[in-house]
Amino acid sequence: MASKTSKNTRTARRLLAGSAALFVGAGLLTGCSAGGGGGGADDGTLTLWQNSTTGPGQDFWTQAAADFTKANPDVAIDVQTVQNEDFDSKLQTALNSGDAPDVFLQRGGGKLQAMVQAGQVKDITDGISDDARADISEGTFGAGSIDGKVYSMPIAVLPGGFWYSQDVFDAAGITTPPTTIDELDDAVTALKDSGTQPVALGGKDAWPAAHWYFFFALRACSSDTLEQAATDRDFSDPCWVDAAQDLADFRDTEPFNEGFLTTAAQQGAGSSAGLIANKQAGMELMGAWDPGVIASLTPDAKPLPDLGWFPFPAIDGGDGEPGAIMGGVDGYSCSAGAPDSCVDFLNYLATPDVQTAYYKAFNAPPVNTVAQESVTEPYLQEVLAAYNDAPFVSQWLDTVYGLNVGNAMNVAVVDLLSGDGTPQEFVDAVDAAAKKA
Repeated sequence: MASKTSKNTRTARRLLAGSAALFVGAGLLTGCSAGGGGGGADDGTLTLWQNSTTGPGQDFWTQAAADFTKANPDVAIDVQTVQNEDFDSKLQTALNSGDAPDVFLQRGGGKLQAMVQAGQVKDITDGISDDARADISEGTFGAGSIDGKVYSMPIAVLPGGFWYSQDVFDAAGITTPPTTIDELDDAVTALKDSGTQPVALGGKDAWPAAHWYFFFALRACSSDTLEQAATDRDFSDPCWVDAAQDLADFRDTEPFNEGFLTTAAQQGAGSSAGLIANKQAGMELMGAWDPGVIASLTPDAKPLPDLGWFPFPAIDGGDGEPGAIMGGVDGYSCSAGAPDSCVDFLNYLATPDVQTAYYKAFNAPPVNTVAQESVTEPYLQEVLAAYNDAPFVSQWLDTVYGLNVGNAMNVAVVDLLSGDGTPQEFVDAVDAAAKKA
């Protein structure tokens, strides 16, 4: 379990998410539409956009808003939900139209940098409370920083890895989680032999499929190469094609659930998360918000009691740093025109009690090191340990490299997995998008 002593180790390691660093959208990522934008500076109401629609996640935001208003009677909070896959486009439209929400989920990376350059997001550096500074590591605050200024309050630690059912693994005779790609291949074979679909993948939504390429790139490419591409958008290093070839080779073992290209990621029992929740597949590669999503899709809507986690396996011959991890921190920002009470609300979200409530609602590790002491689930403790020990952490590459390159990666990965594209064609598509960015 992480404690305050882990803060210094996180400060020193290298972080990547373009000029910012690590943010990823989290919560129970299911569908719903949202209302209009803010107006908090005029009427004492803060409009909040988040992407948790039902269950404990929605209850958390409703309760957090009510509790904040009780302590600050002059500030009401209008909690609105935007469906995850629609979030980026709706937020950008709202920001561009001048009708932005006051408080909103921050993806980070190149997307945050674009907001900063456009003057659409508030600099909260001087407004961060001393308590938040004491309980959240400097390195984690660096995740939402550009040029030394902080634009987003970190909320949860959300790196990616494999979520699996221990019961399903036991039935297949898998005694320990895979640590190498060869062992992952062996696990796929064992699960098939046991009559279970090995790997759940929600390819319909594209971004979960892209996660596979991102992790293969993390193993094939050095951290320097990943960082340089965030600056110059140069994808000429052979490691990018190597990563696509590694994914194509894995695809050829037929590891994914039947109909994975038309399977949703997180909506309904037939989604990839639902296949894990109902033990119809062995494992899923996903960010650390997945336990909460899985819990919402079990028959009793409770956390899966045999859930386990392991990091993406090592691959021989690559230039990636051993132990490097993908995905990082979920955060929230204030729009440029939001009142000062918006920053007060962000500080409130960072307090130990609220962070503990967030962890319990979302089944996701909090960033507050005091709240981390309340984490009891072994799989979340393992996530925190892997994150704290990682020599290099990269945000999801579709966020790091901005909208054009990110969208090209997502589309090209689906083509690659469907057999309609080659590894070289994948990189060519990404490179073409980078030249237009």
